[in-house]
Amino acid sequence: MKHEKEGESMTVKERISITALLGLVTAIAAVTMSAMAVVGYRGGELHFVTALKDFELGAYIAVVALVLSLAGLWLTRPGGVRRGILSGLLGLVLSLPLVIYITNFEYAARSYPPINDITTDTEDPITLWDVPNPVAYPGSQVAELQKQGYPDIKPLELDMDPVRVFELASAVAHDMGWEIVSENAEDLQIEAIATSFLFGFDDYVAVRLQDTNDHTRVDVRSHSHLGKIDRGANARRIRAYLRSLEQRAAVAGSKSDNTASSSN
Repeated sequence: MKHEKEGESMTVKERISITALLGLVTAIAAVTMSAMAVVGYRGGELHFVTALKDFELGAYIAVVALVLSLAGLWLTRPGGVRRGILSGLLGLVLSLPLVIYITNFEYAARSYPPINDITTDTEDPITLWDVPNPVAYPGSQVAELQKQGYPDIKPLELDMDPVRVFELASAVAHDMGWEIVSENAEDLQIEAIATSFLFGFDDYVAVRLQDTNDHTRVDVRSHSHLGKIDRGANARRIRAYLRSLEQRAAVAGSKSDNTASSSN
């Protein structure tokens, strides 16, 4: 009887965990659905609304996969009652990135104002001329929501000649990987298209310089072409651009000072 019980116990432990397997299968399904949504949109087969819904559904399925995989890992842990720890680990690895993404996605949707057009100058926003399907700035209601949600989005003042700043502004735009649509050196304005990493959504960006006596004022406007909310993407883009431009201007100014000192 004792040997029979031991043999039965070993048989139970040798069984593969159905929970871990379900977690892995569900994770594969989630990744496949989300990937097909991205590929379908980029290939022109899916409308962006459909693609986003399919991607979100895949991400929510990944949440289920994550729970199943964690449960499977508990059952297949050393000393546990089931085999199949590899299935649990693979399910965890596949589902976790999507779960993190959808968590950040939902958090951003609730944390940032429901707007998709951000500008450093809400009183005199930059007019888009050359990008495909240019749109007018939405108006005072959006401006007020921006001030509440992004009080730090302001123009950049540089103690440099506008022509030199324009050169630096153009260089930074290229370095950020934007598709330059136009560079008007006379009007001191740059228009470009910035593409999102995952889906490749097109956002319109404009940079405008103004000579204000001893300084050059830099304004930036970033507008999401698709969707009504941007989850903070445009504000992040403007911050990153102005930060890079300010750093580059500081380096250029330092070099100019060094050259002047050397010549003296």
